[in-house]
Amino acid sequence: MSKIEDNKRILREAYARWSASKGGSVGDWMALADNDITFGSLAEGAEVMPFTAPIHGKEVLRSYFDGLLANWTMIHYTVDEYVAEGNSVVAIGSTAWTNKQTGKTVETRKVDVWKFKNGKAVEFYEYYDTAKVAAAAAATSSPPTAGMVA
Repeated sequence: MSKIEDNKRILREAYARWSASKGGSVGDWMALADNDITFGSLAEGAEVMPFTAPIHGKEVLRSYFDGLLANWTMIHYTVDEYVAEGNSVVAIGSTAWTNKQTGKTVETRKVDVWKFKNGKAVEFYEYYDTAKVAAAAAATSSPPTAGMVA
């Protein structure tokens, strides 16, 4: 099996467990991460989602998952397609979560871009509708935080 196919298989299995466990398989992501991983989110630490601030290093990565799962309950995480070339794999799908503080639910298309080196994830960046997610996280119906990208 090629490295490209190995990377796709690793992610396919990890996303399947992530979805089935409704976010209970954080250990899989931690095991997949290189010690020097860079991990980013389109929200980039917006006020209503501070856990999405850019992360460098596996030691800090757990804070992303702790913040996500402390504030949100997964409804589903669906990956429809994996596209891979070289050391990169893109997971394309959708996800839905309910904010624990506001009770609001959000569903959004989701694209995750991974880069691998020696079987470990060295880079990750997630793309989604930040305006929808911020609105679900906000205590009021006010517009999303400045700087949010739809």
